Amino acid sequence: MALDATQRHYRAPCPGCGAPVEFRSAQSTHAVCAYCQSTVVRSGEVLARLGRMAELFDDHSPLQLGACGRFQEGGKALAFTLVGRLQYKSSTGVWSEWYALLEDGNIAWLAEDNGAYVFTRPLAPRRPLPDAARFRVGTGTAIEGKPFSVTFNEQVALIAAQGELPKLPPLGVPFAVVELRSADGEVLSLEYNPASAGAAPALAAAPDPATAATLQPAAPSVSRGRAVSLDELQLQGLKDESAREEKARQFSCPHCGAPVQVQLERSKSVTCNACHSIIDLSQGLGGELRHAEQDEPVQPLIPLGATGQLQGVPWQVVGFQHRMGQVPGEDELFGWDEYLLYHRQRGFCFLVDSTEGWSLVRPTTGAPTLAGRNARTATYLGTTYTLQYSYEAETTYVAGEFYWPVVRGQKTFNRDFASAKGLLSMEQTATEVTWSAGSRLRSDTVAQAFGLQDQAAMFRRDDVKPFSAVPQLSLRTIVIVVLLLIVLLILLRSCGPAFVGSGIRSAGGSYGGYTSGGGHK
Repeated sequence: MALDATQRHYRAPCPGCGAPVEFRSAQSTHAVCAYCQSTVVRSGEVLARLGRMAELFDDHSPLQLGACGRFQEGGKALAFTLVGRLQYKSSTGVWSEWYALLEDGNIAWLAEDNGAYVFTRPLAPRRPLPDAARFRVGTGTAIEGKPFSVTFNEQVALIAAQGELPKLPPLGVPFAVVELRSADGEVLSLEYNPASAGAAPALAAAPDPATAATLQPAAPSVSRGRAVSLDELQLQGLKDESAREEKARQFSCPHCGAPVQVQLERSKSVTCNACHSIIDLSQGLGGELRHAEQDEPVQPLIPLGATGQLQGVPWQVVGFQHRMGQVPGEDELFGWDEYLLYHRQRGFCFLVDSTEGWSLVRPTTGAPTLAGRNARTATYLGTTYTLQYSYEAETTYVAGEFYWPVVRGQKTFNRDFASAKGLLSMEQTATEVTWSAGSRLRSDTVAQAFGLQDQAAMFRRDDVKPFSAVPQLSLRTIVIVVLLLIVLLILLRSCGPAFVGSGIRSAGGSYGGYTSGGGHK
């Protein structure tokens, strides 16, 4: 599945060490020498050395340079090969974007996205786009007449690169990235990086911060894409799984010294089995590991490492978190559990255990369209969901491994929607909005899936019921309504037949209940 052999390749000696540096694409302007890590820029037939590239963060990804596959677009299968890689860092962690060269000579990107992957192609907007500051997370916008939701707006920085590349932002210099997502599953990525404006290419060290502002481009580079799975791309040439298992990451817990092993290639957080501390892996294992102690451990009903067959897929439990929720303005608290499930080809999903029952959900690539007063409905992939609950959530305990840097005390604002077809949930922070979609499961289905039929009674919840578009009232609201009715009856009795009432309007529903998990970069 390699690229067409008739395509012209350019090869020249590295100006740093003399080793061959190859450019397969005419659109590639930069490369990183695989031997001496020199960053080189191509100008015609001449290579110039710019400096030395930083070492890659070892994320144990199954992808690697030279891997090839096929992408379906417009009914046509396009062969591609991964020839380059950019590693970015933000406050939410580290992720990679892989540069793909298509068999027709065009380019694309395969990027990590909330525990999954997105395949994108460059897009040339017909009209100028606003500055990054104009896009506020959680609001809607329109690009060339199509509605999108703003789901991410944060400063990111390039920390490393590999292979050949069509762009190379200055190393370590922050720039804005905005993500827009649509109700039909499309994602637009806007990168306001200096490379898109023809600024100075990346160096071995970041420029002086006083001059960094001058590197900001007038217009962003834009790419458009959709979610894909590694299975769907028919990828060949991935890293050998058995070799990766032999090299499983192991280190000593920075709090108690007990051995900690990391099993998954994309884990950004892990907990110590001995002292239950949360350990941040987002900066790699080479430096000082940040950790946070946890008291009063919560025992998961389904043990970590267990494998269960749900909806035809064998999922493994790799992470667990207990969360608490509270409706704004109310004192009542409620809790639920979320199990992070993993499958090598399908990625991640969440198994949610709440008093209302069990549900299985996955992060979505697109963003539903909110409508109605106070966003009472959300429409996604042609289905309209009705708001059930709106509340603030906080993570109070975690165990296992996670593909995002999870911390105890992490807070989000959540909205949960439901329809006859399934569930939809939104989680929002100051810089990101993530959506998850899925369906409810019977409790006996969950117990049987993980071979825990002998504990079936412990799995029983308010099992799957017919959907009702009317949100459930909280205990506090019910008490208020009852008290108002009692007061009304007293007034009617004291005023006698001369009293004429105009009716009572309650404060409406207060929501709280399940969350469907969340996607985190």
